[in-house]
Amino acid sequence: MAFDSSADAGRLSAAHWRKTLAAYRSPQLSRSLAEIAWTVLPLAGFALAATLLAANGIWLGLLLCVPAAAFLVRMFMLQHDCGHGSLFASREVNDAVGRVLGVLTLTPYGYWQASHANHHGTSGNLDRRELGAIELMTVEEYQGRTALGRFLYRFYRHPVVLFAIGPAYMFFLQHRLPIGMMGDRKAWISVMGANLGIAAVIAAGVAVFGAVPFLAVYGITVFLAAAAGVWLFYVQHQFEQTTWARAGAWNLHDAALHGSSFYDLPRPLAWLTANIGVHHVHHLHSRIPFYRLGDALKDYPELRGYSRLGVRESLGCARLALWDEAAGRMIGFKDLRQPA
Repeated sequence: MAFDSSADAGRLSAAHWRKTLAAYRSPQLSRSLAEIAWTVLPLAGFALAATLLAANGIWLGLLLCVPAAAFLVRMFMLQHDCGHGSLFASREVNDAVGRVLGVLTLTPYGYWQASHANHHGTSGNLDRRELGAIELMTVEEYQGRTALGRFLYRFYRHPVVLFAIGPAYMFFLQHRLPIGMMGDRKAWISVMGANLGIAAVIAAGVAVFGAVPFLAVYGITVFLAAAAGVWLFYVQHQFEQTTWARAGAWNLHDAALHGSSFYDLPRPLAWLTANIGVHHVHHLHSRIPFYRLGDALKDYPELRGYSRLGVRESLGCARLALWDEAAGRMIGFKDLRQPA
């Protein structure tokens, strides 16, 4: 798997970059509102067209679910920025917009915000693989499991499960309860509030367009967006040269810079995914609005030298499943049978 490595970039510490990138934190109200409009309007247009076509028996219109899903992914990224307090200067506005978008993305905003904050605070820490992350075993842990335990982990890490069954389960079922936070009152309020909003949207859609066309478009669009979103989240941390460390050797900012990929997407895909591929910069400074991440790369091209991952290279990440502590890299199950 090919990764770019810049010698000049390697000499600059995570602390240096965190201080340098702080200048990009301020959101611009007009830009944030425009980004919402550029996302919501096309999503509504594609979804409406697909539903109307399906309601009139033109089921080929379901192909419009593909661009609708792309804009739904972008909407999730806007909600993501709200959760970090980076889309607007006001925390109250971020939370209000995030809750509304969360109903449309089937993601309870407050519950997701808490679990995602945990991800940012523990990413790359082998002793804190908790809520908000894809399950990962070390080679030693995997080899210490029973035959059934190894089979279940292999099943979980199969691409069909990770990128199809898993996303469907997460967005349609798991998010309907505060899994992992069952004793948290705020999490229950967040989840139940989102569920009521989702139920209202579904009821209105069924009443206007009919159950079959509306639910077909709704279900396909959410499924495609969920699968794409999980893939993005996966390759941002599950690549060969990522970093994991035990708590005593783990550093938050080093893990952010070196344990998060720079997923170098073509410009249209980068726009549709709201620059989430610039993930190493995002983890260093989560308060940077997504539309300023590109500015940081332009002003400091050295940042492109950290864990760059192209589209072709990213496909190979799907086989990776275990962290090899001795080698300090991710490996696949087949690598276990190969001599060192």
